[in-house]
Parts: sequence; structure tokens; C-alpha cells
Amino acid sequence: MEVTLRREQETKEEMQVIRHSEQALKTALISKNGQLIKLYEKLSQGERRLLNEAFRPDSVLFQPISVHSESDWIPSHPEPTQDFEQFYQNPYRSTPSAKRSSFGDSRVTAEDYLHWLKSYCEAFYYGLAVKILQPIPVSSTSCAFRVNEHTHNLQIHAEDLLKFLKQMKPKDAFCIVGLTMIDLYPKESWNFVFGQASLTEGMGIFSFARYDSDFYSRNYKGRLKPGKKLTAGDYSVFDGYYTPPVTSTLLLRSCKTLTHELGHIFGLRHCQWLQCVMQGSNHLEESDRRPPELCPICLRKLHCALGFNIAERYKALLHWIDGGGCGVEDPGCSHKTRHSPKAVEDFKEHRGWILKCLDLLQQ
Repeated sequence: MEVTLRREQETKEEMQVIRHSEQALKTALISKNGQLIKLYEKLSQGERRLLNEAFRPDSVLFQPISVHSESDWIPSHPEPTQDFEQFYQNPYRSTPSAKRSSFGDSRVTAEDYLHWLKSYCEAFYYGLAVKILQPIPVSSTSCAFRVNEHTHNLQIHAEDLLKFLKQMKPKDAFCIVGLTMIDLYPKESWNFVFGQASLTEGMGIFSFARYDSDFYSRNYKGRLKPGKKLTAGDYSVFDGYYTPPVTSTLLLRSCKTLTHELGHIFGLRHCQWLQCVMQGSNHLEESDRRPPELCPICLRKLHCALGFNIAERYKALLHWIDGGGCGVEDPGCSHKTRHSPKAVEDFKEHRGWILKCLDLLQQ
């Protein structure tokens, strides 16, 4: 595989742009396998036109990945790429069936906010329904917890939460995801993690905590007094613990992390082909750089898993941004249960991008 790293001067640091050759991107998308080529040719002309943007050097829709520092995901966590053929032939990836075609969603946040995430997820994973389960107090999970020595905020153990979710997963659910406003850590040696998923068990957990604009400031209301000692099993420290206000920035960040983690459950690995929501993220600044959408290679993987009409999926996302989004099979959605306007100011750029994709699909 050919990869070119180019250095482009920025204000404060050098940026590396990862440019795969046109042939490498074409093979990653379409494959050289005759069966998979025939499968690709079954897509509509408009769908192929959009996906082919992956290997167009002058594409304005899909850009190469940029690495801004050694602390970014790709230099920090070397891992193999995953093309469509590798995804397709993975014997362990999960595929929804008639008996398992919904998401279970474990609620720990405000009703409106959760509804927005629910309906966004239904648009992104077009054709699947999201069901909301009852909220769970931290004490019911029996998870380990700690105070982060750097940021002095509470953290809960992601692996323990995944074990708890395994017990909670409905039999008819394709997967279950837990949402929390409390920071997560995967193991003692790690500072934090935005989210974590289990492909084989169909589970995911992610936190909104670090998406608060004040999280890294000394004024963050979730900070505990330095030196505060915790007692294992005493969950009273979580009573009345701070939760950040819902803003458009927080909503955009949460939508990206939620769909990223669920992508892993579908068998999508971290994307190293083009700018994509499935790119790995090592810190908040890098997470903010990645777009909320899939690159053509990852979009083909998800299309293979769900079989949706690509244009209809984009229309559903557009409808969500424009204020709709009661979702699939959600008859209970009404204006009576939606108490505040959706915070979509930060989605305006994405809205324009979707319109360009739809224009290309419908030419």
C-alpha cells in the first residue's frame, strides 16, 4: 500500500497529511475480489458516484487525514488498516437480524438530550430502532471508581460498566450502549477514555464529561478537592455530582462519539483512509477535528451491514438537523415530550456537506 506523508506548515507546528494513492483507496473501497466487485456494481449509479469520491484526488467531500502531533491517535496507537474486503470477511462481526434489530440505550441524562441522541442514532444507523431503558444509578453497577490525579474529577471504570451492561442487554437488542456524564477510565495506567465498546458482546459505553467546554479549566464544577480520599464501595460521592449543561458543541461531540463506538460493534475498525468519524481519537482537539460522517470506505461497510438506501440515510440526517427526528418506530414522540429546541448550531457545516452529497447522489 502506498502512503505519502506531506508536511504542511501551520502557525505553531507541522502537520502531516496522510495521502493514500488513488489505487490504494480504490482497492480499499471496491476490492479486487470478483464477488465484492459484483456486489459494488449492484449499487445505484448515484451511490457509486458518491463512493467513488474516495479516490478522486480533487474531491471536496472527502479529505485526507491530518496528523497534528505525536500525541494524535495514529502515531500513538499503530494498528493495521481495514479495507472493505477485510471487513466483509471478518467472521466475528455482528449483523442485525429480524430478532435483533434495535439498540438498547441506558439513560443517565436529561430527557431532551437523550431524545436527540436517540433520533440521531436512528438516522445515522438508518433502519434500526433505538429503545431507551430505565436510568441506572452508579451504585447499582458495583463498578470501581477513582479520582483522576491530574484533573481531580470522579471517574468510573469502563470495563466494569461493560460487564454490567452485559447483564442488562435485552434479548432482542442488537447491542446496548450506556451513556454517562461521569468521566471514564479503562484501566489504572490510562488517564481516561471517551468510550469503549465490545464487538463480540454487542456493548458500548461512553461519557460526555470531557465535552464540557470548562472541563480542563480550574473552574470546572466537577473537580473535587485535591487529596480527597474515596472509600471503595461508598457511592455517596456521586450524589448530586455535577453534570455539564447541554450545548450544541456538547451535542455534536456526543453524536460523534456515540456513532463511532457503535461503529466498532458493527465491525468497523479505526479508519486510516480518509477523514472519517471512525478515526481514532487520543484527545479532545483531535476528536473535534474528525467529521461527524463516514468516509466512502466506511460508509460501504455500514451499507453492507444494514442495506439502507444511501440517499434516504442522508435525508434522515438532514431531517434531524432541520428539527425533525422522531426516529424509526417512535410513535410516542410528540411536541409535548420535547421541551426545548434542538441545539444544532454546530451542525450547520455538516448540513451543507450533506446537501452536497445528496446533490451528487441525485445527479
